[in-house]
Amino acid sequence: MENRPFTFGVATSGDNFTDRKVETSRLLSNFQNGVNTILISPRRWGKTSLVQKVCGLAEADNLKVVYLDIFSCRSDGDFYNAFATAVLKQTSSKWDEWVENAKLFLSRINPKISLGPDPTSDFSISLELNPKSEDINETLQLPEKIARKKGCNIVVCIDEFQQIAEFKDSKTFQKRLRTVWQLHKSVSYCLFGSKKHLMSELFERRSLPFYKFGDSIYLSKISTPDWVEYICGRFRSTGKQISRELAERICLMVDNHSSYVQQLAWLVWIHAKEIATEQDFKDACQDILDQNTPLFEKQTESLTTYQMNFMHALVDGLHKEFTTQEVLQKYQLGSSANVSIVKRALVKKELIETEKRETIIPDPLLEIWLKREFMNK
Repeated sequence: MENRPFTFGVATSGDNFTDRKVETSRLLSNFQNGVNTILISPRRWGKTSLVQKVCGLAEADNLKVVYLDIFSCRSDGDFYNAFATAVLKQTSSKWDEWVENAKLFLSRINPKISLGPDPTSDFSISLELNPKSEDINETLQLPEKIARKKGCNIVVCIDEFQQIAEFKDSKTFQKRLRTVWQLHKSVSYCLFGSKKHLMSELFERRSLPFYKFGDSIYLSKISTPDWVEYICGRFRSTGKQISRELAERICLMVDNHSSYVQQLAWLVWIHAKEIATEQDFKDACQDILDQNTPLFEKQTESLTTYQMNFMHALVDGLHKEFTTQEVLQKYQLGSSANVSIVKRALVKKELIETEKRETIIPDPLLEIWLKREFMNK
């Protein structure tokens, strides 16, 4: 709803988009100057919202933006189909131009076009690709060919890019993408995704093809003063009030985590009649924990005893030196080698991550929930 003062769980825009002035300026500059960009941050920190905002700012007669989400792609074939469909659909304004470009630039492949409910705006492409590299390369060259024909530049933004790490023979696929894309003169790429550890591995490991592919932007948390200003402003816009102190406590409760700040502020707003009170804040804190409990239970129910013990150590404030005899015994972590195995498993499950050589729980609400669970046992 347009009148809803806080948004969470979906990409935000307009008045619901908070701060990110520095990142917006840098990303927009990269788009306008043809610089490849890698955007990395933990889940639900606002990557998609940021990219979509910059897409809107960057779009111009001489700069076209293509956006696609490959979360549902499970193979390289799925990727090529989604890639070609998005490029054709978002670089053309008319149905006949889509068909013309498909025939002109994908002639060797003979694409099959399936129409949606509205054939003037909805279609998908199925490519019967021959594994020969020239056929696949023709698909990957599509945005460069269209850019040259139109005399413009194109930025291709690919969300959930970490999915390619799950494809069969992923390294070969990655090599193929980089080999073609690095030669493009009129097309640049913005690659981002929701799994930080996979994204970091794709672009930071020297042995992988996308190492040093572009400008890496690591999103940081929005500052407390910016959040406080935003929360107070959104309350005022709906005829309600909240003190700066209470707005700051909302931020501190969830460690400035973007999605949780929006969700907790929304719950306080719901409880507040005209002026938000301490009781409204307490009720909202209980609500947000209750609402997320089913998710946290699902995330932790399959953890081994060693893994739960390791999480217990983190909740108690331990963030490094897990292999000392004192720690191993206190938290029953087994051997030093076992600690390494446990950490790798928890990183893969996205329950922990390493930041500045310390191991942390990136989800602040999960940490609060775990602390409560351990206290009750």
